[in-house]
Amino acid sequence: MKKSIDQAGLKPAPSRRETLGLLGAGVLGATLASGSVLAHDEDKVLTEALVLRDPDIPVLGNSDGDISIVEYFDYNCPYCRRVAPEIRQVVQDDGKVRLVLKDWPILGEVSKIAARMALATKYQGKFVEAHEALIGVSSRLTEPRIRELLAGAGIDMDRLNGDLKAKAKEIDAIIARNNDQALAFEFRGTPSFIVGKFRVPGVLTMAQFEQVIADARKAKASN
Repeated sequence: MKKSIDQAGLKPAPSRRETLGLLGAGVLGATLASGSVLAHDEDKVLTEALVLRDPDIPVLGNSDGDISIVEYFDYNCPYCRRVAPEIRQVVQDDGKVRLVLKDWPILGEVSKIAARMALATKYQGKFVEAHEALIGVSSRLTEPRIRELLAGAGIDMDRLNGDLKAKAKEIDAIIARNNDQALAFEFRGTPSFIVGKFRVPGVLTMAQFEQVIADARKAKASN
């Protein structure tokens, strides 16, 4: 996957043209080409509030941290699984990073099932356990395997089944918002990231994550 980082235009309600124009040369020297992104109104999709601080999205790490890492991921993505422990270590070592996990299930129906189930566990306060269980496997998921992993992680499955039905509209809305954002940023696959106001469409090493976090802090301080 292409490894590039671009400055992202995270500000209140930018237009599509403004947003794409602000995605200029980034720390690794790549640029995002301008052009049409979504077929509907993007002004409501790429606000800083929704990208970095969507209240319906689970946050790991330091919820009061000065820099956010937003990850768009798929539980069936092997690259997402590979990078997960490295991101977790970077966030832990830094101590001042918010990790915002955005389900972007693009690898088939089972990915959508996994995303919905994981998000449903947040209503019983078990999202972290569910996420770790699903992202930590080495083989492709199936629905029976998802249920087995979640039950093994201490998830109340009867409560989960109930929340999947009762909260279906809210869960689907979260996934739709995540998808709209990923398309608006022109991400082409998982995992993809926003670090501070930098666009990172690809897998980075721990050292590269540490560097882009440092660059994001410098950019924030200069604004």
